[in-house]
Amino acid sequence: MSQILEACMVICFGISWPMNIIKSLRSRTAKGKSLLFLILVLLGYCCAITGKIISDSVNWVFWFYVVNLVMVITDIVLYYINRKADIEADGYTHNRK
Repeated sequence: MSQILEACMVICFGISWPMNIIKSLRSRTAKGKSLLFLILVLLGYCCAITGKIISDSVNWVFWFYVVNLVMVITDIVLYYINRKADIEADGYTHNRK
């Protein structure tokens, strides 16, 4: 039962990441994003994955953590891509004035 509840928690968190990634792709801006938040979530998933490995409790729930970790990494990569675009757009705007 505890594995099912843990999986429900990870799945609930995991549902939000695809929506966040789509928003990053559509908006093409890093404005309003918190890199610190993304890094803390990434660290949390790394700790959970490491804890499962250390305690030798790698089970089917483990893979939900891995999928979420990949999605957070994807969102961090998009943050940097969009931040670069923001900087270039701001530089272009300032140079035109």
